Amino acid sequence: MDIAVHTTAYGIDNHSWLGSRFGTDSCRSITLDLSLFDANTHYPGGYVPSGMVLGQATSSGLWGPYSGTTDEVQTVTITGGPTGGTFTLTFSGQTTAAIAYNATAATVQTALQALSNIGAGNVTVTGNAGGPYTVDFVGTLANTDVAQMTATPSFTGGTSPGVTIATTTAGGADAGSDGRQVAKGFLFTLIDVSGGSAKYGAALLERGDIVQANLPSNSGIDPNAITDLAGRFLFR
Repeated sequence: MDIAVHTTAYGIDNHSWLGSRFGTDSCRSITLDLSLFDANTHYPGGYVPSGMVLGQATSSGLWGPYSGTTDEVQTVTITGGPTGGTFTLTFSGQTTAAIAYNATAATVQTALQALSNIGAGNVTVTGNAGGPYTVDFVGTLANTDVAQMTATPSFTGGTSPGVTIATTTAGGADAGSDGRQVAKGFLFTLIDVSGGSAKYGAALLERGDIVQANLPSNSGIDPNAITDLAGRFLFR
């Protein structure tokens, strides 16, 4: 097996996510399978960052990024071809301001983010003006099975116009089934993958203290990972 080994000096790696700098006794050697990583998400600049949550592929025994849980996705579709009027969206008891029948996705996103139980940065909305709109629950609502929104239309024109909402992806469900849906630990030292090898030797941190806010933004940490790692890691 051709395995590339890269060691980064501790002082130039960002270990601010470690609650204690004494973690080496809780590490063990593993082999990363680079084919399991996404170059745009998991190793920008040619590096896999330390602090990434890892899981083990059952079939190969090799390691890759924890596959995580899914974000909720709901679609909002305006039916009946209205030519005027507005509609509102209600999420967990809070209702948006009136939204024009032909609103842009950006306008719908602004209306949803104005709700205090959603907030800025916690939904993204895409789609054409007038819909259908795709609403992704992200940020603090990521990896969560949220309530399905409801809609109240007040349209004019068209033929029996209305609004339908569907949950196309339920949040919180495991995203994978190859074994990596179970979080096993954290990559202890960043890995330079610019050499192009298929497999890399690495160190897995199996227990310790974690400063969650200091984990890299693409670490993959989510509520299910924290549950998987409970008892071996203290999150603070």
